[in-house]
Amino acid sequence: MSKPRKRFRKLDGILLLDKPRGLSSNQALQRVRHLFEADKAGHTGSLDPLATGLLPVCFGEATKIAGGLLGARKAYDTVARLGIVTDTDDAEGQPLRERPVPALAIDDIDAALRKFVGRIRQRPPVYSALKRGGEPLYAKARRGETIEVEERSIDVHAFELQSAADLLDGGEPLLRLHVECGSGTYVRSLVRDLGEALGCGAHVAELRRLWVDPFREPKMWTIEALQELAGRGGQHALDACLLPIESGMVAWPEVVVAPAQAARLGRGQAVAQVQGPAGEVAILDHHGRALGLGQLDAGFSLRPKRMFSWACAGPETAAANG
Repeated sequence: MSKPRKRFRKLDGILLLDKPRGLSSNQALQRVRHLFEADKAGHTGSLDPLATGLLPVCFGEATKIAGGLLGARKAYDTVARLGIVTDTDDAEGQPLRERPVPALAIDDIDAALRKFVGRIRQRPPVYSALKRGGEPLYAKARRGETIEVEERSIDVHAFELQSAADLLDGGEPLLRLHVECGSGTYVRSLVRDLGEALGCGAHVAELRRLWVDPFREPKMWTIEALQELAGRGGQHALDACLLPIESGMVAWPEVVVAPAQAARLGRGQAVAQVQGPAGEVAILDHHGRALGLGQLDAGFSLRPKRMFSWACAGPETAAANG
């Protein structure tokens, strides 16, 4: 007999997942989605299978703000292995070149790191999820296609040496580094280019994402911890791990609307005389509950962009929630 089909439920909120090494971001997402039995989920920025650390997972209506979180500032700790260049720019790939590591002083390393701080140009890895012709570049690379990847501008806020003890003590040629960067930055590319600047090449041996704005001090949950919670307390215990949607919306300026305005916005209609800065804004009712995202123009007219389901349930519901 076939197993009964799992029934998924409507669930809204944000989970700060500690992604394990060895899983793709989508594999990790699907595991927690099935664990929570959520009918809709998405993550806010891929981590490579080699990488661990913070992967915010948005359930239900929270997926409507995932695009804003994709562009958030992020921080990583990484270990660079000097002397070997791989085809993926990390330890998962095949070695392409091996060169001797020159004698390096801390000042040499710091000077090289400073070249990669600020607004810089970067060439993403060939093995990446960037798409060309609707297909990820890694799929083309695996077929052996020759791929030219264009450089693009990125922001690197910090690229700092934490330790070179392994290298300086005559052990493995490893550098332990800290990175803070903006959207679209590949740490693998930073490490690859740092290796070239040091004259020996390099690849990422370890990578861990520490935080993603606005979650600067995240309480992360491992898959194992979530499974244990589910076994002890079921769905109620799991749901207690979720953050409210509002926790992910602090980067947007807030505007507060009255119940009648909330009802109009929920019907897809613009409202006038809303005070706030021009641009994309978070719309809240006067209880502080998020209703969605909108666009406020200089004339204080607010248009709905991505409203949450409870704001779109009809004027009576919208007014009650307001």
